[in-house]
Amino acid sequence: MSFKNILSLAILLIAGSTLYAQVKISAELRPRTEYNHGVKTPAFEDQDASVITSQRTRLNLDFKNESFALGVVLQDVRKWGTESQLTTNGNNVVYLHQAWAEWFMSDKLSLKAGRQQLVYDDHRILGSVGWAQQARSHDIALFKYTGDINVHFGLAYHNQNLTNNIYTGPDAYKRMQFIWLNRKGDSYSASVLFLNNGKPQNLDFDNGTVTDQDIICSRTLGTHIKTELGGVKLAGNFYYQFGEEVLKNSFGTPDDKMDLSAFNFSIDATYALSDKANIGAGYEILSGTDQSGADKLNSFTPLYGTNHKFNGFMDYFYVGNHINSVGLNDIYLKGNFKPGKVKFNGAIHFFSAHGELDNFDQGLGTEIDLWCGYSHKGQVQLDFGYSHMFAKDALYAVKGIEENSTGNSWAWVQLTFKPTLFTSKKD
Repeated sequence: MSFKNILSLAILLIAGSTLYAQVKISAELRPRTEYNHGVKTPAFEDQDASVITSQRTRLNLDFKNESFALGVVLQDVRKWGTESQLTTNGNNVVYLHQAWAEWFMSDKLSLKAGRQQLVYDDHRILGSVGWAQQARSHDIALFKYTGDINVHFGLAYHNQNLTNNIYTGPDAYKRMQFIWLNRKGDSYSASVLFLNNGKPQNLDFDNGTVTDQDIICSRTLGTHIKTELGGVKLAGNFYYQFGEEVLKNSFGTPDDKMDLSAFNFSIDATYALSDKANIGAGYEILSGTDQSGADKLNSFTPLYGTNHKFNGFMDYFYVGNHINSVGLNDIYLKGNFKPGKVKFNGAIHFFSAHGELDNFDQGLGTEIDLWCGYSHKGQVQLDFGYSHMFAKDALYAVKGIEENSTGNSWAWVQLTFKPTLFTSKKD
């Protein structure tokens, strides 16, 4: 999309805001430099560390009146040095991260349709994946009811053309439906989520023509609860997955399927030592399948959640990896301290496999995460951190890497600018 088209869209939104409407135009620019020596998987012996800088740039257009709302997020994600200095519009470097409209059918009922982020509860199953520069958005229709119990019903169905019912596109599912129920009280919030995830598997042929496509469905049912007891903030999840799951062959393409029976359980507690300091602890289980095999797939998959938020910042588990594997037990301690404008944070994770390992004990390793952040007038944010994974032999074996003696570490620094460029409101 050219700058001329972007400007024209902004002018149209402003022109339409003359009566009982609000238009807001904002931006985000977020460069991040990372030092990597063993992120997501242990470094191999004599592996050199790498340094890479990525950048996210966004232009956000928001419109709202009494009848409907409209949101458009134009986004460019790049790694420094990978784009030609003489880039033209033909390189398609700007794309739509979000483009949705929400119709307010009544005070309680609305319909939101288009490309949009799905964020529910603590991001465990459905999240924005905001740490990733590209983030995650879905093409979906979302019905929303607001009342004593809030109800959201989402429906996505993907095809590529009108001549057949075959989907071979890049998305994780062909069809997906979910319903989310939430009730909030003075001291609690409780949610129930049911999600049906239908993924394409095999194609059926007749005389060389594709005639049908198998759809394999997994189902996730569970709850998220938050409350406070005696000054301790508590949050917990329990999800159960069942149905069938698509497995992949050695070439990474859908190949086979298994019956699925898996679960996720977590409990998190945070206590405020003062208005400047908190400490906490938690425990999470993501069930796994024994390496020796099982009649059913017992590996839980957190689907479309913000997985960088969980199980350590070095992303060894469930960030594009560790799927249909031995699962995970994660025991962690955490804390933060904000003496002034700078906030200091720390966490330590003790990882072990949930499924039985062949020839190894269950312990996978210990990860330490340290990070801090400084905010300048709410529009400029500076964050940086350091993490180290003390990997055990079992982790190297699970990841298929020979053990090294050089350690696994990661450091990063990130600048985030979020200015509001224009806002207009008529009452």
